[in-house]
Formats: sequence, structure tokens, C-alpha cells
Amino acid sequence: MVQKKFNSSELSRRKFLEFLGLGAVGVSLNTTSLFAQGDVSFKGIKPSSSDEVVLAEGLNYDILIKWGDSISKTDFFGTHNDYLAFIPINKKEGLLWVNHESITQKFVTGFGVLNKTKEQVDKERYNVGGSILKLFYKNSKWHVDKKSNYNRRITAATKIPFNWPENILGQNFGIGTLGNCAGGVTPWNTILTCEENYQYFYGKESYDSGERKVIPGAYQWNKYYNYAPEHYGWVVEVNPFTGDSQKLIGLGRCAHECATVVKSKKNKIVVYMGDDSTNECIYKYISAKHNSLKDGTLYVADIEKGEWVPLDLDSNDKLKNNFSSQTDLLINLRKAAKIIGGTPLDRPEDIEIDKITGNIFISLTGDTSKNNFHGSILKIKEQNGDYCSLKFSSEVFLTGGQETGFSCPDNLIFDNQGNLWFTSDISGSYMNKKEPYLSFKNNGLFVVKRNGNNLGKVIQIASAPIDAEFTGPFFSPDYKTLFLSVQHPGQYSKKDKLTSNWPSKNNKDIPRSAVITIRGELLNNINKL
Repeated sequence: MVQKKFNSSELSRRKFLEFLGLGAVGVSLNTTSLFAQGDVSFKGIKPSSSDEVVLAEGLNYDILIKWGDSISKTDFFGTHNDYLAFIPINKKEGLLWVNHESITQKFVTGFGVLNKTKEQVDKERYNVGGSILKLFYKNSKWHVDKKSNYNRRITAATKIPFNWPENILGQNFGIGTLGNCAGGVTPWNTILTCEENYQYFYGKESYDSGERKVIPGAYQWNKYYNYAPEHYGWVVEVNPFTGDSQKLIGLGRCAHECATVVKSKKNKIVVYMGDDSTNECIYKYISAKHNSLKDGTLYVADIEKGEWVPLDLDSNDKLKNNFSSQTDLLINLRKAAKIIGGTPLDRPEDIEIDKITGNIFISLTGDTSKNNFHGSILKIKEQNGDYCSLKFSSEVFLTGGQETGFSCPDNLIFDNQGNLWFTSDISGSYMNKKEPYLSFKNNGLFVVKRNGNNLGKVIQIASAPIDAEFTGPFFSPDYKTLFLSVQHPGQYSKKDKLTSNWPSKNNKDIPRSAVITIRGELLNNINKL
């Protein structure tokens, strides 16, 4: 892999455009208007350790919904909201999908609980999964329509079928979805929600003794529910209009961070996925049939060779010697990927497609065990700009660190003018506690400008409350609202000392994850600045 790095202080406008690849795919651009110099000085914020959402001048936010708020007569909003996806109904209405990734046990179950009751476990199971919310726009704000029949919860207790011809450990369905991190949206407006760190819930399987055993999860759910860990770690497709869902076995099983969907030149569905763990891989699925997430081929990236290697049992003797069936291979995706030369990376997280060049950008959060403390953003360029190509080139687009002003990139999103927005995910065990992270303070939201006076610069737009991270950035169709999750504020609180009370101002209130909406003139005019 070409280790070419982006240093914003050294790049000229021409070199920055070349690096982004603006001239490489035949895109016609009005460079006069797109890169016109603004006369407004655009300054971001400095890192903050305040227990609040701090925004750059020209922006404001509202709390759309927080953990515990009712969404209907029977359901309430879950905790640890992560990925967001907005599906418009019309110009002033739409459905918002929200992932609920995990729990902070001390807030959901109680401080110091060692032996959970079934009722406590059931409470935790309800708090994860996802929420579907009907939104409407009125008086310059988005609101939740709590009377809408669209509002519903999908939890760790929801029965979800497997979209696959074979059973998984004797069943054609799993109970619930959990560990829901990032995701994607299909061309037919369904949601892909990704099960990431499933091992905390019902544990993980082990064959160290030669026989299958289950190592219990930290949350103790195994105590009351003997569910197979192999039923989790999948990408789940959800219809936000009906709540119908299915687990997509063909996309493989790992700690899925995201599932980013794009159509190829030949109208095939392509899904890019990252496995968010140290020394894990990047995957790509290519459909064999129109709009199919079942019939297709899964590939793993060999970064050094620039090749997508098929994870197909029938075409590889090494895979035949290690797995009894394609289903067995997909269940044990990580093992299969390593056998055929998938490149281990430093926590592949979110993946997004550049709207202008079509290139693929991947956040690699980092790996402290390798002294990669700050992570990077990788760029992949498919051969001939074809998402179905099995050849690609790659290079490091951006590295974290003191020079660039951010650390541990996580979720990515491009706006309609090609500016790259991303969040950071410095672990709460390091944030504001240990070097080399002290200067970055709380986690933040950043933008890399593609135009104007600040072209190529990394600018911090927002800072999260204490212990929290921003997740799931998603723009409204008119790009005048940025939906953003504030996840797990106060995660490292103790019973006698809460580190955060956000979003409350009362220092006795426990903190609550929430979804906020960011609006303002800066967002409306960012491409002029």
C-alpha cells in the first residue's frame, strides 16, 4: 500500500484536488463556483472538556429525543443511540432510524449490581436494538410525532428470521438484534443495521478444547437465555415503514461497524463493510441478482496486493479444507478472511463513498498496542471507477495526531458539496486522563473542507459532553440539518460522583444518550467559507 499522507499545511489547492481525484473520473465541475473564495473567516472551535455540546459560531442544536422519552403509548426510546438514517416521506416529514448499541449497566440496571435478576436482564434487552421515529418539521425545528403508528422499537427480544437457505445452529431465526453500531441505507429505502460487539450479550463460542463451548458475556444474559452467539454479529435489514426485519447471512459474521451500499455501473448492489476490532479486515459484497442481499459473493481486501479476494468455498481449496459449508465459512468469517490473505487493519470502522469522485473512504480508529494512537482515514480507488472491480489502489488520506488536530476517527459522511465530516472516538479510559490524548480533550465532530478559503483544512465543528462520543451523523435531504447522536455521556461515572449530567443541568441527574439536530447559518453556507 502506498503510504502517502496528507499534510494540510503543505498541500496547494492543485495538489489537494489531485489527491481527492477530482480529475480522474471524468466528473464535470464548475470550478469557479465550487472553489470560489469566500470573504468570511471560518474558524472552528478549540478542544473542550466541558460537559456540554459545544458548537462553532453560526450553529445551534436542539435535543430531538433522549433515552427514556416515550415514542408511543407503549414504547420508549432506548439508550446508547448510534447510527442514524433519515428516510424522507415528503419535504417536511420522514422516518428516522436510530441504532441502540449497548448499555451502561450502572444507569440501566443500577450501580454495583453483581447478580442480575431476569427482570433486570429483560430491561437491558429492551434498551438495545433500534427505534423507528416519525419526524415532522415545524417552526424551524424537527419534532417526533409521538402519535404516529410508524413509531416502534426493535429490541433484543424481537424475533428476526435469517435470510438464508440453511439454518444457523438448528434455527431459521434469531431472537433480537444487539450491539447495533453503524449501518447503511439501501436503494429501496430499507435500513442496514450492524451487529458489532455481540460477545458482551450472550457470549462467544470457543473451540479451544476441540468441542464447542460458550464463554458467557459480561452482561450475564446467558444466565436466563441460552441463545447461540452465532445468531449475532450479522447485518440486519429493517423496513422502517413496517418494522419487518431479517438477518443477512450472506454478508458474513464479524464485529460489523457499517454496511455502506452503492450500485455499480452494471446495476449490481455492492456493500462495503468494516470489522471494528484490531487486526481485522475490510469486506465487500457484490450481488449476483438485482437488488439481492442474499445471492452474491463476499470478498475480503488484500491491501498489499490491491485485490478483493473471494470468500467462496467452492473456488478455494484452502477454504474447503477448513470449513464444512459456505454457511460454516460465513459464521466464522474472520478465520476465513485470514486464511486467504485478508489484510489485518487497525480497527476498520465507518466507510463512506465520496459523492464527487466515487472513491471509498474508511476510518481506521487506531491500535495502541502498535503505537498507532491516533488512527487514520484510508482511501480506496476501485479500478476504472467500477465498484464491481476486483482490483483497487489505496493510500492514506489523512492521519490523526497533533499536526492535524484530531485523534481516532470513527463515523464519516460527505455533504452534497463533497466536504468530509467525521467524528472521533477516543476511548473514555484515555480521554482527558492520559497522554497522548490530553490535548484533544473531549471527542468531537470535524470537517475537511473541499472548497473556499479553508480548502483541505481539518476544522473542529463540535465537542461532545464528558465521556461521550458523537456518532451516526446524517444530513437531512436539503442538507440544512445534521442529525447527530450523543452516545454514553458520563460512562465512567461512579455512584458518588457523576462525571456528566448531560443533557440535564441538574448535577444530581444521571446522564442520558440523545439525538440532537444541528442547524444554523454556518451549515447553510459552509461551502462559501
